[in-house]
Amino acid sequence: MNEPRRASIVGTGLIGASVALALRGQGWIVSGTDTDESRADEALAAGVIDAIGLDADADLVVVAVPVSSVSVAASEALRVCPRATVTDVGSVKAPIVAAVGDARFVGGHPMAGSEQDGLKGADANLFNGATWVLTPTDETDTSRYAALRAAISSIGADVVELAPARHDALVALVSHVPHLTAATLMGIAASQAEEHSALLRLAAGGFRDMTRIAAGHPAIWPDICAENRDAILEGLDALTDALAAVRVAVADGDRGGLLERLEIARTARIGLPTGVAAVEALVDVRVPVLDRPGVLAEVTTLAADLDVNIFNLDMAHSVEGDRGVLIVTIDALASERVCEALTARGYKPSASPVGR
Repeated sequence: MNEPRRASIVGTGLIGASVALALRGQGWIVSGTDTDESRADEALAAGVIDAIGLDADADLVVVAVPVSSVSVAASEALRVCPRATVTDVGSVKAPIVAAVGDARFVGGHPMAGSEQDGLKGADANLFNGATWVLTPTDETDTSRYAALRAAISSIGADVVELAPARHDALVALVSHVPHLTAATLMGIAASQAEEHSALLRLAAGGFRDMTRIAAGHPAIWPDICAENRDAILEGLDALTDALAAVRVAVADGDRGGLLERLEIARTARIGLPTGVAAVEALVDVRVPVLDRPGVLAEVTTLAADLDVNIFNLDMAHSVEGDRGVLIVTIDALASERVCEALTARGYKPSASPVGR
């Protein structure tokens, strides 16, 4: 009988505690630490973790602390836990990945959260159907990465691979700028509510939906804005330029221009991806490779560049030692262009239905 897998969580707030609960639900033995000792005690008493402390025998360490503290905490975990693959949950990746610079570290970012803070909001199902970004690099250990990806998939998340810098640029647009926008709009409404007492009572579904994320914990945002400043500024500039153009259309009574913008937005919103493809709609693309770290980052980020989701990833090692087959499960409709792109880079891929 196999021994239970072991994990340590650094930071027992909302995300860290939710990861702990989700892993425990999959049979892992989970320990945890926190700079606030009382919070770690609380997590133990609540059954979120099995023990307090970093487990030297851990297979996995998840660092769930503010982004300004991740690199130090991850480096400490790598030192204390020599067997472990270490990942984090911060929403900024490039500076962290560069600062840690270890083959056992993989930057991560679950795109999930709650308006509730800390342990009271912890939920083992928080990651079901959520996108969880991983950012492998040329230095990433392939086997460790595959095991990490499998662990994250096992708790319900949909894993997407991105290069660290690309992650930061995209997340600035889809997460950081929207949060700042929601907070700003909420601030305007709150300031006007002082003069117009009925204003916030009139806030209907659209306003509530758009500003929901403004209820998130504010303390994490100064760090995020400092670490991802350039990408956030670029996103804010694009937003203010677009709003300025909308203002002109409204001022000029440009009904056609407004309608065109709204139709484009509606079509894009309806087209946002949802759900997981059925097994019969998937194929395994097998890529013979040298068993070296750079291959993993090249293949996974190529798929991301082609806007192709990877549903599963595995590495079959060869008895020759330095060779293997990277098995990438993707949508069947995308297999031809992925194989063509891989072939153009010197690989010899083949595609077949899943499991064959």
